[in-house]
Amino acid sequence: MSRINRVTTQTGDAGTTALGTGRRVSKTDPIITALGSVDELSSVVGILKQHKISPQLNNQLAEVQQVLFDLGAILAMEGQYQVASMVERIDALKAATEASNATLPPLREFVIPGTNPTNAQCHLCRTVCRRAESNVWGVIEAATDLNTDSDSALKHAGRYLNRLSDFLFVQARILADSTEEAQWRGPNSPN
Repeated sequence: MSRINRVTTQTGDAGTTALGTGRRVSKTDPIITALGSVDELSSVVGILKQHKISPQLNNQLAEVQQVLFDLGAILAMEGQYQVASMVERIDALKAATEASNATLPPLREFVIPGTNPTNAQCHLCRTVCRRAESNVWGVIEAATDLNTDSDSALKHAGRYLNRLSDFLFVQARILADSTEEAQWRGPNSPN
């Protein structure tokens, strides 16, 4: 059974769209903005997977895309879609980030993206992820009638995206593949 059997429905031609719950909202509603950001994030992660990266990172990113579709379902269902393994996925992402970060030298300043195309693409994923996270928290702040389960599901989505941006930052540093990462010459810089 196909979930999508028609692409063109014309039901959104008046500037509204239907959520998975059946409720119609403006296409400028915070929940639609968040859905778009999560969808965009999955797309830019897909581009990153086309770069020369390790099989392990490719597998991790494939799993990230699966989770991003879960987050889309959580948003489309206004938190009524429950993903039982979200806490475990959040913890696993944190553990993967910490393990990868332990292999890197400490930073002196903020990193400047663009050491190479793969590093730049990973940083783009990270920045889209940060926006998606902000958009999810905006949905939670704008909601006035969330029950406890819906609130929890949406907050797990925000937490996952927070951990994912950390993971992507660390992976971008690894993908820089350079002992001399470009860093900001800030006020504490010796240069």
